[in-house]
Amino acid sequence: MSMSKVRKAGFVAPAAQRAGWETLLEERLGEEGFIVASCEISRDGPWRIDIFGDGDAALVETAIAAAAQALGLDQPGWQWEELPDIDWVAENQRSFRPFAVGPFWVHPSHVTEGRPSGLLPLRIDAGLAFGTGTHATTRGCLEMLATLDPAETVKGVDVGCGSGILAIAMAKLWKRPVFGGDNDAEAVDVARENAGLNGVPDLCSFFVSPGLQAEALAARAPYDLIVANILASPLLDLAEVFAAAVRPGGRVLLSGLLVEQAALIVSTYGRCGFTFERRIDLETGGAWWRSLVLRRS
Repeated sequence: MSMSKVRKAGFVAPAAQRAGWETLLEERLGEEGFIVASCEISRDGPWRIDIFGDGDAALVETAIAAAAQALGLDQPGWQWEELPDIDWVAENQRSFRPFAVGPFWVHPSHVTEGRPSGLLPLRIDAGLAFGTGTHATTRGCLEMLATLDPAETVKGVDVGCGSGILAIAMAKLWKRPVFGGDNDAEAVDVARENAGLNGVPDLCSFFVSPGLQAEALAARAPYDLIVANILASPLLDLAEVFAAAVRPGGRVLLSGLLVEQAALIVSTYGRCGFTFERRIDLETGGAWWRSLVLRRS
């Protein structure tokens, strides 16, 4: 979205409907290059849902209509708003500040000073691929990675890698090769670049792959650990695939799901041979998101 005509479609929804709207719109528009964001208009009051992008407006219209139908609601009133011709990636980068999470210090390229002693630096810039670490789902995964036994995570893969932040974190934390895949070729390019910026290009191998379909990823199974920070719907679709690709005793680290979606994830994976081990709940934008570690029997 850099230096192109970015537009915004926005509407107001009651607080109880915000999470549903955001999840359904992200599922339908995330892979089309749109960004869905929300903000609270007043304490305990309604929320504003905004969709940013430079793609086909018809996709947004269809996504809003489909989400409204899925939620059993009338379509909200909305319209496109032209935004100034600004390098939005650069603007986002300037607003990105370093922070500590688990054993990591996540920072943009333009901030290199001030790393707390003993923390591993993760250099990630806000850009065209999802995953700077600021969202509760990514933070939850970074914290969970530090709780895993390195001896039980020798073969790991990051499914839906986005910026590559989680694969890079695993490579730096455990100092061993990690694979990753994303169905977006641009995200894979970004992940490879980020691995180089973080000094682990020889440890991180990224491939264009829906799920684990790429031959390079499928051939490496069974895995000790599959990490997938995506959304609830694709996580449900991948349950049987992950069960077949994880060794007995291996684990999946799943995120990208709201707390209220977690029970369905756990029960679905339970039918595929996984048992619940632990969870972490973190908040972003007024919504609570859960990261899960499940172990395969």
